[in-house]
Amino acid sequence: MAKTVPAKEVAAEESKPRETTVEFFASVAELLIIVLFIMTFVLQNFEIPSSSMEDTLLIGDHVIVNREQFAPPTRWLGPLLPYREIHRDDIAVFLSPEQPGLFLVKRIIGVPGDRIHLRDDVVYRNGAKLDEPFVRHKRDDRRDYTYTDNFPAVPPSPMYVRNEKWAQEMPSQIVGDDIVVPPGSYFAMGDNRDVSYDSRFYGFVPRANFIGRPVFIYWSFITPEDQYLKRDVGDRLAFLVQVVIHFFDETRWSRTFRIVR
Repeated sequence: MAKTVPAKEVAAEESKPRETTVEFFASVAELLIIVLFIMTFVLQNFEIPSSSMEDTLLIGDHVIVNREQFAPPTRWLGPLLPYREIHRDDIAVFLSPEQPGLFLVKRIIGVPGDRIHLRDDVVYRNGAKLDEPFVRHKRDDRRDYTYTDNFPAVPPSPMYVRNEKWAQEMPSQIVGDDIVVPPGSYFAMGDNRDVSYDSRFYGFVPRANFIGRPVFIYWSFITPEDQYLKRDVGDRLAFLVQVVIHFFDETRWSRTFRIVR
């Protein structure tokens, strides 16, 4: 037997205000603005272009970067966002101090005041030998690692240091066996030490150059080592086609949503 709905309930239901089309689009616009704000000022996607951070980060890893964590605190958002200083062993994205507009991702080895040196490819910080389980060594027998393995004991030469400004500045930053990180600067190195072009070659990274900290990998795709050097439209379209065709079989599914440490 059909149930009769009381007239009062029907009247109450009909009297409820319904969302108009304008209100619906206003709600959508508000959501888009919030998402756009987050993606512009809080989070940013970044693709790993080189092997300098292997095996922590691989070529073709796409990571989400927290732009606010290392940003200077503001009064109105300070209590709401997790601002903090840059710590030793943090992985950070920053603008190259050598090439304007170039984004780099490295691990922070020294913060202001730290004394750094390498002996036989081992890092010592403030006199203590570092235990770095994340470091990889992939040697090329054709290369000479004298400078990089014994930094800064071995004087720089054009063979090792292409940045003349750093070659001239570096001796003034050396105290005893160590290079001392000055105020407002950081010493960064890649986890793949034997191929990483880092602070040993271009010097300290100013605090103002830091963009943020990679949080997690949201997608990883097998990518050629020289792909980031290919700027032609044809090369980019060819790689896009490669991604579309091989999305499922060349995506590194095991790295999806992996936390970056």
